Amino acid sequence: MTTFDDILEEAGKFGRCQKRIFALLCMVSMPWAGVYVGIVFQGFTPDHWCRDPEVVERRRECSWSLADSRRLTVPLVNSSGVPQPSTCEQYEVDWNRTGLTCDSQGLDLSGTPTTGCKNGWEYDYEGRQSFVTEFDLVCSDAWLVDMYQATLNVGFLVGSIAIGYLADRFGRKMSFLMSNLLNGIAGILVAVAPNYVSLLVFRTLYGFGVKGGWVAGYVLITELVGVEYRRTVGVLYQMFFSVGILILPLLAYYITDWRWLQVVITVPYIIFLSYYWFIPESPRWLLSQNQKSKAVKITEDMAKENKMTLSKNIETLADDNADSHTVSFMDLIRTPKMRKHTFILSYNWFTSAVVYQGLIMRLGILEGNVYIDFLISGLVEFPAAFLILFTIERIGRRLPFAAANIVAGAACFITAFIPDSMLWFKTLVACIGRLGITMAFEMVVFVNTELYPTFVRNFGVSVCSTLCDVGGIIAPFLLYRLAVIWLELPLIIFGSLAFVAGGLVLLLPETRGVPLPETIDDIEFPDRCKEKAAMKNQQLTNLLPQSDVSTNKETAVV
Repeated sequence: MTTFDDILEEAGKFGRCQKRIFALLCMVSMPWAGVYVGIVFQGFTPDHWCRDPEVVERRRECSWSLADSRRLTVPLVNSSGVPQPSTCEQYEVDWNRTGLTCDSQGLDLSGTPTTGCKNGWEYDYEGRQSFVTEFDLVCSDAWLVDMYQATLNVGFLVGSIAIGYLADRFGRKMSFLMSNLLNGIAGILVAVAPNYVSLLVFRTLYGFGVKGGWVAGYVLITELVGVEYRRTVGVLYQMFFSVGILILPLLAYYITDWRWLQVVITVPYIIFLSYYWFIPESPRWLLSQNQKSKAVKITEDMAKENKMTLSKNIETLADDNADSHTVSFMDLIRTPKMRKHTFILSYNWFTSAVVYQGLIMRLGILEGNVYIDFLISGLVEFPAAFLILFTIERIGRRLPFAAANIVAGAACFITAFIPDSMLWFKTLVACIGRLGITMAFEMVVFVNTELYPTFVRNFGVSVCSTLCDVGGIIAPFLLYRLAVIWLELPLIIFGSLAFVAGGLVLLLPETRGVPLPETIDDIEFPDRCKEKAAMKNQQLTNLLPQSDVSTNKETAVV
């Protein structure tokens, strides 16, 4: 029997064909950034105050400044001990009353009764429009902004499970294309939503397709390359999300209406439908579905594009995972070490999502320039991928993974207590935290796959990663509601979560240089796994002709 990995030795493990497909699929990560954290710009809440139509009219008649009209509309309230103009109350004044003149400086309304906003709000937003300003999601309705991100993550949660099943049932390519069709339709519906309720419904549908399609692309490219290239391909595939992070603030700066920004974020998903003609189905999946002829045809086309020649071994090509197992959730928690791995990995997925989304969304509630701050924080994500690739084969997985979480946690704590007068230092420390949590987020993906046996690996990753979406649902409520109490309070929560995550990672085994486990016994008794791998390598060496052994030795030396 010849496995697909054996044939890849002849067809090319990462040749021109795989590089072309990889480049195409990396594009999928970029618009996902706009979907995932676009709330920073689409849901931006600018400085606002109650709108009084009579004051607006007087402002025009008396040539008052915006500051004058605001002073005469809303009272001062104590915010953290500092008097600030109220955003949710206004003076009750009869401006038609005789005696009120255009002399704004001479008017003292400090003793005037106040009431809640009756005629909506005015926004200091320089001609821009977010869905917050369009639907007046402030004051008592401010919590509805949290729902914009929460419903997206509900879609992620359901969609990743559903489309994961469809990818196993109908193929990676078909699931990828159907997801992008849904993304195109749902994304445009979000852009034209007539009210906020319909916006949340369409946003949920959007989330359903976006993450599932991204995961289908991830699985497809990792199944098309040789084993030794999978980790690098996976990390770089995620790194293009960071490219999208850099592009997003530039788009948001020049596109002033949130609806048009939504259209621009969605257009790439419509373009991705053209991939029908440019990417193949996964030969591994075709073999698992007993569609050998199609798998052989695609493999031959790959070899041809890579300018490689296949031997007759392809005639005996078969699925290397032919043995089927009935998988259940109990497999993940029945034995002690599997149970430990499941708990720690699930917690790390949850923490990565909460801290990563929280730190990005926090940029939208700070007083600095949100576009510049977002761009700077996005730049620090790039070193994350290269640090991972540099350290995991030299140091291992466990220490960099734990250190990334601990650094993120420490940075959150330190940032919370740095005074605003030291703005650049505060920004620098926050960026270090962003780098740490980005590393942790990217590492949990492949560490998860290395700590589960073959027959339950995909299922285990799916189960653990659902906590990522649960974290995404909770993150906006943690950030926006706690920030009302104290702006830095969410950082204390984020830091605590990340510290605990780093400590738990140290309880995981090191997987550098360890063969992927095939059974639960390999997890529970890792020494047996190492012995079995050594015996297998010795058997393969004995089976190889002497010339092949010499060639392999020479290659190893080179």
